[in-house]
Amino acid sequence: MRHTPLLGPADSDDVWLKCEFLQHCGVFKTRGAFNRQLAALETGELGDAGVVVASGGNAGLAHAFVARELGVRATVFVPEAAPEVKVQRIRAYGAEVRRLGSEYAEAYRAAVAYADARGAAFAHAYDQPEVAAGAGTLAEELLEDEPSIDTIVVAVGGGGLYAGVAAAARGRARVVAVEPASIPTLHTAMREGRPVDIEVSGIAADSLGARRVGDLAFAAQQAEPPVSVLVSDDEIVAARAELWSRYRIASEHGAATAYAVLLSGRYEPTVGERVAVVVCGANTDPATLAQGTHRDLTMSPTR
Repeated sequence: MRHTPLLGPADSDDVWLKCEFLQHCGVFKTRGAFNRQLAALETGELGDAGVVVASGGNAGLAHAFVARELGVRATVFVPEAAPEVKVQRIRAYGAEVRRLGSEYAEAYRAAVAYADARGAAFAHAYDQPEVAAGAGTLAEELLEDEPSIDTIVVAVGGGGLYAGVAAAARGRARVVAVEPASIPTLHTAMREGRPVDIEVSGIAADSLGARRVGDLAFAAQQAEPPVSVLVSDDEIVAARAELWSRYRIASEHGAATAYAVLLSGRYEPTVGERVAVVVCGANTDPATLAQGTHRDLTMSPTR
């Protein structure tokens, strides 16, 4: 794996940026994919049928890349609305792509059925111990590079990144968990006292479009509750545009969600608080990077 850089503040009131978009495949999920597939190889679970995963795009990319590196077969189920830029890259890594359903949950059910029928090793996009632990190495790197960080800001979909970061940072840094207001999986689970299904929609649904938060993420918030914050689609779009215009960072909407919480002022650091934002993915259409309003974008929401 790449030890991705931590970009230091440019100004006194600025934040650190963990540049995980520079990871293999342009996304943090490659960490968990390596950990999951290597573990499956060690136990003999990963055989001729290879690995199967359901994904909005990024987990599929990661597992396709890792499977190619390890010389195993990969099958990736994605919803119909998965961005073509991600689907093309998954195929380029040699994986078989199967598109079906209007959202991640339908692709997930199909992947589970495929694993049962074919004997493939099932890799969850976010809710497996190996996957979350792999994601948590990101926080280990961050705190190794800058031990004085007080707060780590992460975007939450199904919660694999959050669960891993929360475990790694516990006792060392607080976690701010940011979600689109249209996909509040963790926020709703914290309010209801259990993971529950929600409706999925919005600009970041291709990467944060899980219908419910994972059990690992729910357990992580029980152990040490994060600061849970919701941001709007317009705030996400503005944050993505700002990351490009200010830093020349080509982030996808899911990755910009974390930065949106600061740019919008929905989370205001205290005086002297040292904050690091995880910019976790860059699998996006570069033609839309300079667009700063929600109505300018043509992505189809996943419902």
